[in-house]
Amino acid sequence: MTEWKLPEAYVFDGRTVRYGVSGDGPPVVVVHGTPWSSFNMRHLINAISQDFTVYYYDLIGYGQSDKSPGDVSLGIQNQVLDHLLNHWQLENPAIIGHDFGGTTVLRTHLISGRDFDKIVLIDPVAVSPWGSPFFKHVNAHEAAFAGVPDYIHESILRAYVKTAAFKPIDDTTLDAIVLPWTGRDGKAAFYRQIAQANSDYTDEVQPLYVQISTPVLILWGREDTWIPLERGEVLHGMIPGSVLHVIPDAGHLVIEEQPEQLMKKIHPFLQNEDIT
Repeated sequence: MTEWKLPEAYVFDGRTVRYGVSGDGPPVVVVHGTPWSSFNMRHLINAISQDFTVYYYDLIGYGQSDKSPGDVSLGIQNQVLDHLLNHWQLENPAIIGHDFGGTTVLRTHLISGRDFDKIVLIDPVAVSPWGSPFFKHVNAHEAAFAGVPDYIHESILRAYVKTAAFKPIDDTTLDAIVLPWTGRDGKAAFYRQIAQANSDYTDEVQPLYVQISTPVLILWGREDTWIPLERGEVLHGMIPGSVLHVIPDAGHLVIEEQPEQLMKKIHPFLQNEDIT
């Protein structure tokens, strides 16, 4: 299923955020990371919506949301999520975040002051330092990369995305991942979000992890080369009472590689069942 459409729209500070809602039951919010979109969370969304009402969206500057020039940093993503929670009239939902989505969840909880019933973090960007060599290079030379011909950009993008997975990504899925970042607006948006990435946004919340009292489940792809498992173990030690489970045969893109294994931990956690 690569035809992924977000039917609803919310306007945040003049920019449109696309979202969807599916299922029936207690609320669960799903937040994707970079360079992904809600498309990459589709396996989890479809599975969770069997027992819950799932709210999902594309971060501002990503996927089907507004990609016009503007702030798309982690510093604004928690503000967007905070506004969406008000729009959806959700006061204490469970929430799931992958990569930058995990960062956004943590910042929304600790900076924006939003309460969550449960928090699931999947290979989150949460402990400094972070950023692959490619990520850091683009961060320092955005203009040069944004000016490359489209065919070179797409080759760079495809090669970069492939490094997030432990096993090869099928062509259909890879095409769908790459699509939002192509074309004039998509290409500029891809390099813009990397250029605006800054570890200050995680440094701001990292000392606050000890304050988290909400139940937290941390899931990590054992073969993650973007953010090694060691960072997950450090994060686990920082959050009191958190539970860490390692998912074998998966890299940073564990949401595509092992969604069934993720659900074996996520579903009972959401249902207050034992996940040991």
